[in-house]
Amino acid sequence: MDPAVFAQPEFPDHALLDSGAGEKLERFGVVVLRRPDPQALWSPRLGPEAWEAAHLRFERDADSGGRRGRWLAGPDAPAAARGAEPSWTVTWRGATLIVRPTPFKHVGLFPEQAANWDWLERARPALGDEPRLLSLFGYTGAASVIAARAGYAVTHVDASRTSLVWTRENASASGLGADAFRVLLEDALAFCRREVRRGSTYAGIVMDPPHHGRGPKGETWQFEESIAELVGAAESLLAPKGFVLLSSYAFGTSPATLAGLLARLPGGRVEAGELALRESAGAEPRRLLSAGFCARFARGFEV
Repeated sequence: MDPAVFAQPEFPDHALLDSGAGEKLERFGVVVLRRPDPQALWSPRLGPEAWEAAHLRFERDADSGGRRGRWLAGPDAPAAARGAEPSWTVTWRGATLIVRPTPFKHVGLFPEQAANWDWLERARPALGDEPRLLSLFGYTGAASVIAARAGYAVTHVDASRTSLVWTRENASASGLGADAFRVLLEDALAFCRREVRRGSTYAGIVMDPPHHGRGPKGETWQFEESIAELVGAAESLLAPKGFVLLSSYAFGTSPATLAGLLARLPGGRVEAGELALRESAGAEPRRLLSAGFCARFARGFEV
C-alpha cells in the first residue's frame, strides 16, 4: 500500500490562495484570512501586497507562548469580519457552516476534511437505509451535519460544550431540525467503552482525535496512550458492512502509523495518506500544503 494524498475536492467557498514563510493565505466565502501554518516552509508565490490585503490577520500573543492570539481586521474587511466576534457562513454541497475565528487561530472549520466529507457521501448508498454513524471528537459538527444531510443516523460526540453549541448552530443553519441527530457531551473513549458493553453497532465511525485533551469529567486523552484502545473499541462497534475514518493532526504520526492502527480491523481494506490543500496560485503543478493525515478502513462495500 503506497501512501496517497487525499487532496481537497471542489469547494467553491474555500481557496488556499498562497502559502509560505510559515503562513497561509485563505479565502473562506468572501473573507480572506492570513494565519500561521508550520508546514508552509517555502517562499510565498504572491507578492506582499496580496498578503497585506488580507481581511483578517492572526497575531500571536507573546505572553501565551504563541498558543493564543488575536485577529486584526484590515481596512477593507467585510462587516461580518469586523468587531469583537467576527462570524459568517460558507456552504459545501448544500450544508451551511459557520466560520468564527477563535483565539487559537482556528475558525471552526477544517477545509481539508472535505476529502472525507466527499467520501462519506459516496459511501452512503452502499450502506442501506439510515445507516448509523458515530462521529467522535466531532468538534463543531461539519462532518456530522454533512452526514445527516446525506441520510446517516448520526451520533455526534465531543467533550466541549462550546463545540456542541456550535454544532447545533451549524445544523440549524443547514436546515436540519433540532432532533436531526444526537449531540452528546461525552469523553469519546468512555462513551465507546459503554457502547461496547451495550452491544451497539455502527455502519460508520469517524474519529478526528486531538493530540491531547480532557473529557467533561476530567478524563485525560493522550493520542499515543489512548488511540489503540479507541480503535479496539471501534472494532467491536463496527457493523459487518461498514467503515472507519481516522484523521490525525498529532505530531509524530504518519499515514503508515494510522494504517497500522486500522490494520487490526478484519475483513476489509485500508487506504492511508495525507490530507492536503492545493494552492490556487502559481504554475502547474499547484503546490500542496500538508494538513494532517488520514486512514480509511472499509468492509463489505466499495466506494
